Amino acid sequence: MTQQTTGRTLPVTPVAILSGPNGPVHALTYSSAEAQYILTGSSDRLIRLYNPAKASLEPQPPGARPAGLIQTYAGHAHEVLDIAVSYDNARFASVGGDKNVILWDVAQATVLRRWEGHGGRCNAVAWAGSEDEGGVIISGSFDATVKMWDTKSNNSKPLMTLSDAKDSISCLAVVDAEIFVGSVDGRVRVYDIRMGKTSTDVIGNSVTSITPTRKGDAYLVSTLDSTLLLIDKSSGKMLQSFTSPKFSNTSYRLRSALAANDSLVVSGSEDGRIIVWDILAGVVMHELWHDERFQDGPASKKSVVSGVQECPVRDEWCSAAGDGTVVVWGNRPED
Repeated sequence: MTQQTTGRTLPVTPVAILSGPNGPVHALTYSSAEAQYILTGSSDRLIRLYNPAKASLEPQPPGARPAGLIQTYAGHAHEVLDIAVSYDNARFASVGGDKNVILWDVAQATVLRRWEGHGGRCNAVAWAGSEDEGGVIISGSFDATVKMWDTKSNNSKPLMTLSDAKDSISCLAVVDAEIFVGSVDGRVRVYDIRMGKTSTDVIGNSVTSITPTRKGDAYLVSTLDSTLLLIDKSSGKMLQSFTSPKFSNTSYRLRSALAANDSLVVSGSEDGRIIVWDILAGVVMHELWHDERFQDGPASKKSVVSGVQECPVRDEWCSAAGDGTVVVWGNRPED
């Protein structure tokens, strides 16, 4: 019997390389609205804002300013682990190893607010509220708590603290009034803030990434057993699993993604590969290399593809790796 697939595709041609960090890239996201920019956060404690349209595949001369680099933001005392951009692109939030949650002014490259309250490094951050509201920032930490921060008041204390997890919070996502939280304790907890309800799905292995579908009725989760799962939110049942002999994720936090209108699953691997699966059939559609040079040597920290992100408005996506580079994938003009 032939397995049914979605038939959707993803561009598989590298069109630009963004470089600059002196170490692994841990955080990767597109800007909001027209998604014109890409922001990265890395182990060198810096956040960088790029215009990928201004970059290319051509190598930069030694000491030259990285192509496409617009701005650099310095404010963290340790590695940057996650970034979330506001709906209007005027601000973004970042978290990292210094336990701080920082709110930035994009244009001025200045710190607007700095919240301290977590007892361990902060691994994840997201904006909550509608496009008009957008005044709450949510952070998840190694201290096993999720905290909510009010950007519209001068209160330095969190609005709320969620402390159901038994181990480090590794990832989180927000859909309307629901907060999806993944933990190293092998659980995904979904908090419905409006209704005051919490549901818990037992995944088993440590969770490293969580991505709700556009409808919010299911979510993609990555775990430290080289497996990705698609979970039905209402029942907690597994809808599909995604594995491959060429895919490895046992030691590092890898941020996976849904692409092509939720028809494809994309994830980096610890050996430098990027795997693309069809979401219906669970079959591998593409096996790519973040950098072709990764094929020639053993896997290392430099070859770990830490995250992938789809551009929400163009046929484009990007991947980040431990060698400090971000590859932008798309279609060349002649394509």
